[in-house]
Amino acid sequence: MSAPSLMPFRPRLLDVLRDYDRDRFARDVGAGLTVGIVALPLAMAFAIASGLKPEAGIWTAIIAGFIISALGGSAVQIGGPAGAFIVIVYGIVDRYGVANLLIATAGAGVILFVAGLTGLGRLVRYVPLSIVVGFTNGIAVLILLSQLRDVLGLAVPHMPADFFSQIGTLWRHAATFNPYAFGLALACVLGLFAWPNVASGGSRIGMALHRVAGLARATRAFRLGMRLPGPIVALVSLTLVSWGFSLPVETIGTRFGGIPRGVPAFALPDFSWESVKQLVTPTLTIALLGAIESLLCARVADQQSGQARHDPNQELMAQGVANFVVPFFGGMPATGTIARTVTNIRAGATSPVAGMVHAVTLLVVVLAAAPLAQHVPLAVLGGILLHVGLNMGEWREFSPTHLRHFSSHYRTLMLGTFFLTVVFDLTVAVQAGIVLACALFIRRMSQLFSVELVSLQPPVLTYRLYGALFFGAAAKLDEAAQAVERAPRGMTVVLDATHLISLDATGVDALRQLLRTVRAKEGSLRIESLQGQPREALERAGLLDELAGG
Repeated sequence: MSAPSLMPFRPRLLDVLRDYDRDRFARDVGAGLTVGIVALPLAMAFAIASGLKPEAGIWTAIIAGFIISALGGSAVQIGGPAGAFIVIVYGIVDRYGVANLLIATAGAGVILFVAGLTGLGRLVRYVPLSIVVGFTNGIAVLILLSQLRDVLGLAVPHMPADFFSQIGTLWRHAATFNPYAFGLALACVLGLFAWPNVASGGSRIGMALHRVAGLARATRAFRLGMRLPGPIVALVSLTLVSWGFSLPVETIGTRFGGIPRGVPAFALPDFSWESVKQLVTPTLTIALLGAIESLLCARVADQQSGQARHDPNQELMAQGVANFVVPFFGGMPATGTIARTVTNIRAGATSPVAGMVHAVTLLVVVLAAAPLAQHVPLAVLGGILLHVGLNMGEWREFSPTHLRHFSSHYRTLMLGTFFLTVVFDLTVAVQAGIVLACALFIRRMSQLFSVELVSLQPPVLTYRLYGALFFGAAAKLDEAAQAVERAPRGMTVVLDATHLISLDATGVDALRQLLRTVRAKEGSLRIESLQGQPREALERAGLLDELAGG
């Protein structure tokens, strides 16, 4: 028996560069610059919300973002730290420490690379949509909850990882509410929702600004400012407000001492086999979530960009390399990011070069402006993440009107996964969701199989089989066996298998049991009109020979 073939390692970039020209390069540079600016506040916010220093998110966006674009299987996907990882990373850091997070991330990178190399990328598509929606909404709720400390300006020294403990901690420290921090966060969230209409002139304020700009023949700088991404406008303007008025709010400088200006040094995390044994579940969780998020993001990119369809296995291999490398520079888990990928597409990206430019842009900004980051209020970053969480959740899926359009299976899976994600954790939710999905699928498939009595004309008893005869439906043959036991001796039982589409080992065994029952009554069994797969299954099991032997 030949060994399974491995997938070729061929980044999409190699195909793109064959007919690359100056016009496409200019468009990619423009898109990369735009996404690089958008990624800066998000990278810092994701790291801080995950219990890490802001530079962990920034260098993950730079290093992993460059690797994922250079080696990935998608033309326009942007990689980096993602909101989906906040809950997982915070829990690992809280329970095992930062060093063990780095080990788990590197281990997840190996798993992702092997999954892509062996062609398992396509299997991720089989995760039911109801589970994806359930844990996405659950993660969104947990992101919103995790930001309340900074948004409300509460003096909480350490936030626990689980849902009920977080609620209790926030309640106990409610008296430390900081109205200045809340005001900054509220202005940030409202501004982010309003900015697209303001910048495009779609609101009264936006129309007024555009009218003034037109009357005054506004400078090019003003027009460019109106095109800036909302997170950057919020970050810069509200930081200036906080600094200019000396507002008493916590900043990156007061909590973390600022951001190092230099490139992080390569360093090996503390490694021990005892730690590795405890990290199996966190490692698998990072790998599974990274695979699902990156491939879902790549599918969105395919739909919106009009580019050639992504290669899921190459994408997983690139994600694996990125997640294996970033921990050695103090980074955090990385995956495909939908918000930055959509920004990249709308900015005109045509190839992975845009993602590579985005990483270089971040690098230049950090090296040049790192000292200024110490003035950024944490409430503003919390407001940015509130906006991310609100946009991340597919809240319409929970409305009674929308739920009525789906089956009880879909509703059970989605709401169950959501509940388990919020109350327990994502690992439990995904595992339980997949097990429940399998159980419901088996139940549904068993309902589709039927044994129909066609005619009873002694000495011939004819049945027709419909659907798949597998372990979940094999018991339905008991009805035919009971009918044989009640019938006179010497009956001939005919099974019409024209509509039997699939047969597994349990189904073969059920047919063999029926054969024994028929022969015990001195009768005979015939199976007619067998399709390809059921015939092969009966031949392999030797049951066709037993039937022929009479």
